[in-house]
Formats: sequence, C-alpha cells, structure tokens
Amino acid sequence: MSAGEKPQVTITDAPAEHRYEATVGDKLAGYAAYLRAPQLIAFIHTEVEDAYEGQGVGSALARGALDEARAQGLRVVAICPFFEGWIERHPEYQDLLYEAASQVTD
Repeated sequence: MSAGEKPQVTITDAPAEHRYEATVGDKLAGYAAYLRAPQLIAFIHTEVEDAYEGQGVGSALARGALDEARAQGLRVVAICPFFEGWIERHPEYQDLLYEAASQVTD
C-alpha cells in the first residue's frame, strides 16, 4: 500500500461479541461495541488499533454499522463520542437517531 492510500476495510457484525468489527486482511483493525434492543442499537465504545489510526477505519466502522442499522429499521443511540461526532458531521445519518417519544420534564 502506497503512502496516502487507505486500506481495504471489511465491516462485519459479530453478535456474540456485541460489536461490529473492522478487519484489514485477516487483522482486526478496530471495533464498535453496541447494546441492542428489538428496535434500537446503542453504540457504546469504538476503538481503532494504533497501526490503523487515521486511515479511515473508524469512518468505515460507523458507516457500515449505521447502514446496517438503517437496513434493519433500527433507531440509533450514539453513546460513544466517536459515533456522536461522526453522525453530527454526516447529516445523511441523523434521521437514524433515536428521540424519546415523551417530552415530559420535571
């Protein structure tokens, strides 16, 4: 891979591990941990291995996981600051965000 070239990242759901995994070749490059309910997925932590920092692995994870959430009709809760920031920068995914039906306050 030449300088500036992004690696080919594969995103897969690993439900037994409660996370989406990003692999480059046969190496785990990062993951996005989640909690899932019938109509909701909450992304709670994202981690990218140091060797893959700045190479688009986090963005590939977010895009892949959110595309799958959309395909499954799930609403998204972005607890993880990475996912929260990524969705803010990509308005085409903001419609996935969960909003509580109740507007009751104290």
